[in-house]
Amino acid sequence: MHVIVQPCGRIRHVGPTIHKLRHRGTWIGSNFFDQFVMRRPNMADSIAQIRPMAGRKLHLALHDRPEQIFKGVLVPLPCGTEQMESSETDCLINLSFGISILNGVRTHRLSNADFAPTDLAVEMLYLMEAKSAAMAASRALNQKLEVAKIAAEEQAFTDTLTGLKNRRAMDHVLSRLIAGNKGFAVMQIDLDYFKAVNDSLGHAAGDHVLQTAARIMVEATRDIDTVARVGGDEFTLLLPGVTGSAHLAQVAERIITRLEWPIGFDGAACRVSASVGSIWVKAGQNAVAEDVLSDADAALYRSKQAGRARHTVHGETVPDAMQKGREKPHALQ
Repeated sequence: MHVIVQPCGRIRHVGPTIHKLRHRGTWIGSNFFDQFVMRRPNMADSIAQIRPMAGRKLHLALHDRPEQIFKGVLVPLPCGTEQMESSETDCLINLSFGISILNGVRTHRLSNADFAPTDLAVEMLYLMEAKSAAMAASRALNQKLEVAKIAAEEQAFTDTLTGLKNRRAMDHVLSRLIAGNKGFAVMQIDLDYFKAVNDSLGHAAGDHVLQTAARIMVEATRDIDTVARVGGDEFTLLLPGVTGSAHLAQVAERIITRLEWPIGFDGAACRVSASVGSIWVKAGQNAVAEDVLSDADAALYRSKQAGRARHTVHGETVPDAMQKGREKPHALQ
């Protein structure tokens, strides 16, 4: 990309690529400084001002497209006769897009054929494309790794059989609730007569009962509550914002009542129930996770001792079974 300029500043010749930079008007005969604005040296507006910089880097931009930046070098052409002064000869100004080559190629729809074989512009384009491809591949890999990381973290906190949170996740949430210094409750649930189902119909039936129980507990609680499977047939519920034992009684009754509905599996009706123990932690109470879980377990044990299928709040009297006068369910019917 070159321009030949007369000492007066009039353009005498431009290379074919320069022609493509202007779709309207003409280069030949126009003043070089009407077409280009000098960025460095600043405010230069004549050939006489930039001729002393022959061989040094110039910085230019298109006059009507200042965003299109060029680098250039001025070379005085040889004198036509011995009598001519060097200041009276034409100058060749060789131009390059420099780092703005990508913008120039896209704006003016240039191709490989528009650059001289010795021009490094094409190599720069290849390098930029390679860098762009490498960056895209890197972003895709990072995104894939992030997705895998999230999936791994989710898996580490999830019980694979039921899809509930596991003990690790429960411990994490409980620690957060205690640190929040607000009221919450912990509910320990143990399935009654589950072993009889497992022994009679096998582990497949037991797994089905566990999955059904998990769904019932999720449906009986709020979105902000945490339902976790912490053992074989043992579950823990964490209920933030609880301000009294009345809410605990309602949740426990819903769960026990629903669990006592027959659960169908392979033509058989599996019958289970649940013993529940819970503890209400008041806002501002200096709670310790191990003590909270231990007290909830103690309340659960009292429910078991009192005949199962009931809910006990730590520090309160053990109530009767949830369904007055109901018969003890058989594991299978």
